[in-house]
Amino acid sequence: MSGAFANRTEAGRLLAKRLAATPREGRVVVLALPRGGLPIGLEVARALKAPLDLLLVRKIGAPWQPELAVAAVVDGNPPQLVIDESTSTLTGADADYIEKEKARELHEIERRRHVYLRGRTPLPVEGATVIVVDDGIATGTTMRAALKGLRRMHPERLVVAVPVAPSDTLAELRSEVDELVCLEQPEYFHAIGNHYADFHQVDDEEVIAALDAAAAFSAS
Repeated sequence: MSGAFANRTEAGRLLAKRLAATPREGRVVVLALPRGGLPIGLEVARALKAPLDLLLVRKIGAPWQPELAVAAVVDGNPPQLVIDESTSTLTGADADYIEKEKARELHEIERRRHVYLRGRTPLPVEGATVIVVDDGIATGTTMRAALKGLRRMHPERLVVAVPVAPSDTLAELRSEVDELVCLEQPEYFHAIGNHYADFHQVDDEEVIAALDAAAAFSAS
């Protein structure tokens, strides 16, 4: 498979270079969406000398097409549910279905928090410049849910940074953020993985290694 980026690490370094070109005042926190966002987030956090944490959000797929998002749930106290009303109506995803799937995805969020963070306290984002990273954006439903949750935590500035996304999705996200950084906006966008030569599935061990590496250089 060919792509604009050799792998997520290369994409993360290129994205970090773009982000580092803009001076940033005050505290900066990098939040990565697991699992694919962690290799990206590690390179961004390293370059900006900022701490790295997870942003746990899970997509709720349509009953007949799990990859088509009808809603998303964001970790928090309380958890936040963002529903795409038009898509949920078109696909027959009623309130009972969404509530059932929400419970299932919250269970997965709790599993990931236990496995990945191992008791670490989530980084505070209030008053900080928060940079949300992922390996790409397709429809934007998951990212919109994540941003909605973060806004309620009162960051000083909210930034989304990704290597690749379609231009129409980015246009829809611009009103949700203070800054939007995207390296590639291909005219023909089919899937995020098409824009990477190596787009292997990131496993739990790779996520944990990235968090450990970030914790080590943040403490030094």
